[in-house]
This record gives sequence, C-alpha cells and structure tokens, in this order.
Amino acid sequence: MLTAGASGRPAVRDTGGDGMTRRRYAVVGLGARAELYTRALAGRYAEWADLAAFCDVNRTRMAAHNRRLAAELGRPAVPAYGAEAFATMLERERVDVVIVCTTDATHDAYIVAALEAGRDVVTEKPMTIDARRAERILAAQERSGRTVTVAFNYRYNPVHERVAELLASNAIGDVGSLHFEWLLDLRHGADYFRRWHRDKAVSGGLLVHKATHHFDLVNWWLGSAPQSVYAQGRLFFYGRDNGRRRGLARAYARAHAAPEAAGDPFALRLDASPWLRELYLDGEHEDGYQRDRNVFAPGITIEDDLAVLARYASGATMTYHLTAYAPWEGYRVAFNGSAGRLELLVEESAFADPRPEAGDSAVLHGVDATGAEGVRRLTLHPFWEPPREVPLPRGAGGHGGGDERMLAALLRPPVPDPLGRRATAVDGARSLVLGLAANRSLETGAPVRAEDVLTSSP
Repeated sequence: MLTAGASGRPAVRDTGGDGMTRRRYAVVGLGARAELYTRALAGRYAEWADLAAFCDVNRTRMAAHNRRLAAELGRPAVPAYGAEAFATMLERERVDVVIVCTTDATHDAYIVAALEAGRDVVTEKPMTIDARRAERILAAQERSGRTVTVAFNYRYNPVHERVAELLASNAIGDVGSLHFEWLLDLRHGADYFRRWHRDKAVSGGLLVHKATHHFDLVNWWLGSAPQSVYAQGRLFFYGRDNGRRRGLARAYARAHAAPEAAGDPFALRLDASPWLRELYLDGEHEDGYQRDRNVFAPGITIEDDLAVLARYASGATMTYHLTAYAPWEGYRVAFNGSAGRLELLVEESAFADPRPEAGDSAVLHGVDATGAEGVRRLTLHPFWEPPREVPLPRGAGGHGGGDERMLAALLRPPVPDPLGRRATAVDGARSLVLGLAANRSLETGAPVRAEDVLTSSP
C-alpha cells in the first residue's frame, strides 16, 4: 500500500515482483518527445514504475496524451496540472521522480524545484542552455543530495557501446585525435528551423540543443573533458535572405492554412497527422505556439552550418562539423590512435523524402521514415595489419535502439553498467560547456577555455 508520511511523501511503497521499490513519476512538458516516457511508464514498464501525473502550460497537450494512453493501453486518465501547480502536484501525487521534457530554457526551473523538494530528476538533453542555469542545477543537486540523470540516449545505442568497448580495450592505443561529422537531412534538419529551436535565446542553438548529444558521446568515449574550444559557423541555407537568394523562399509565416505552402517540400503539414494536430494545432489557443513556421521566414537566430575544434584534458583533439541541410542523414566518426584507427559510418536515411506523408516519423523522432535498414559500418585499422570490419548489433526503435535501452536502464531494476552509460548532471554540464564555449567563440572569433564558461567547471 502507498501511505503518506507527515510531509505528504510516501512512507511505504508497493514493490514489483522482484522486490524493487516502485517509484512514482511525473512527466513535465507534454510535447511529442514526452510520448517516449508516457507510453513506457503506462505500458511495458508499469510493473516497476507508476505514471503519477502530467504537468504542462498547455492542458490540450496533456489531454491529448491521456486520450492516446486510453485508446492504446486502456489507461485511466493521468492527473493533469498546470505549470503553476508544479509544487502542489509533487506533494498531492506523491511523486518520486520528475521527468523534464519542456523547452530547453525552462529545464532548470523544474529541475531545481524538484531537487529542492527532495525528488530525483530525469531531464531530456540538453540539461539547460547557459552557464547560469547550469550552475543553479549543480548547486541544487549538491544541496539536496538528490540525483539528476540526463537522457543521453545515444550512449545506449549498441553501435556506440561497441565503439566504447573497443576504445576502452586499447584497440587503437591512446587516442590522439578524432573527427566527427554529423549530417541532418532536409526534413529533420529543417525541423529545427520550424519550431522554437530557431530562437537561440530559448534553445541555445544547435551547438547546445543538438550537438550536446554528440559532444557527450565524445566526452564519454574519451573519458575526458574539453579544455579549449574554437568554432566557426553561420546561417548558410535557411532564413529569409538565403531562401530568396536560392529561389526557395515562399511568402507565408506558417504552413497551416497558407495556400503559398502548397507543394513546398519544406512545409510541415500539421493537419496531415492526427497526433501533430492534437498536440499542436488544437492547443494553439492556449499558448500561441506555432509548430510549423516557414524555414525561410524571418526570426531565425541559430546557425545551420557549424565547425568546432576542441582540445581535451587527455591531449586529444576533436574536429566536429554539423550540417543541417544535407540530402541524407547520418554521421561519420574517425579516431586516430597510437596503435591504429577506428572508423564508424552510420547512414540513418538514404535521402530526404519530400512527401508530406513520409515526414511524420522523421519530424517527430529524427529517423528514416522509409523504414530502410541503413548503413552501419565500424572498421578497425590496426597498424601493420589489414583492416577488418567489426560486427555490429542492430538496436530496435528510435536513436538506433538507444531510446528503448535507456528506458530499460532508467525504469527497471538496476543492473551492472560497466560502460558508465547513465549520465549525471556533471556529464550534462560537460557537454554543455563545449557547446557554450563554441557559441562564445562564434561571437568573439577567439578560442575559449572551458574553465571560463562555468565557474565550477566540471
């Protein structure tokens, strides 16, 4: 039985069949990404975890998630709270863990409030968007003694785990340098310029919002932290001026109900997807958020082409490039070591399908909407030996299987984690430091030391 102690927190917990204490979860921010957690908590992980509450500034979105859970899983409605009632929700619903899926600039407000109320936190990446907010989170965690887990799902991708294992086994010796190139195709890449991410004040730009995934992988693979960063970048493809210069611009602010958007492969058709309609079109009257902005309209303050050079405490250097307007989606990583070279190629989609009906999966999850298997190739080049291809497992689901494996690690009983995949607030801060230093370098044109970004550099 669940009973409340004097503070309103549970004093006794139900346990699952394996004796693990069940924990009660609240999901804050009920956009598309939250579905990863709501369906898992209400469905396949319900044996170990309780979905206790929703919290959002928009009640229409919370209702949409409740309708979907009822239709697909027969789940009774989850109690829904407005953002102003966050503290009330924690006590009334006896929440143990808060899962934060709100816009990036608001992560810290919910993380800090949850920690100070004695709750643990799982937050979507990036942990936050600037140094001040990161300092608040690190200080609150230290004061409270509670934990913050950053949902770096790419650590759980079995391909990335294999890379980590090879590097840890000294398959190429000490790593001297690496090159990391990430390509976002014209559907997925464009989506960052349709939605709130287009405003750097809210998202931190792609070096914070998107590249935090990639920077965390490098930090984890190397087992080191960045020391200095230099960056170059610009808005090269999207935006009004670029669209006009290339003959791509069309005169509409947002795609819905705009005749000018008809036939535009860059336009997102919210009304073509029942789920997108429920989450966004039907909820616009509450917060005014438009999910389908024109990628060639004014108001974009983020870059779409970015290059970074970083030196790590280990002595290794990283060159990184992010392109948000590529014809295909995927990435290449190459490690140069004292005993050889390791090369990874992942093709997530062979081309950007312009058909509106092909885009729902790609837009929501950044995966190949065609369902193609794609290319995954890991090649080891030892010194003085022929190269050999390393067999790779295939993960099922989003982010190369990383989503599902991460959920299992977060929501099921703990198991040994020799690769250290579960990311902490310090890991979140380290990936953020690299992105923030790169953003500062874009502004100043000079290299930036990591220790100058956070006063308590992790």
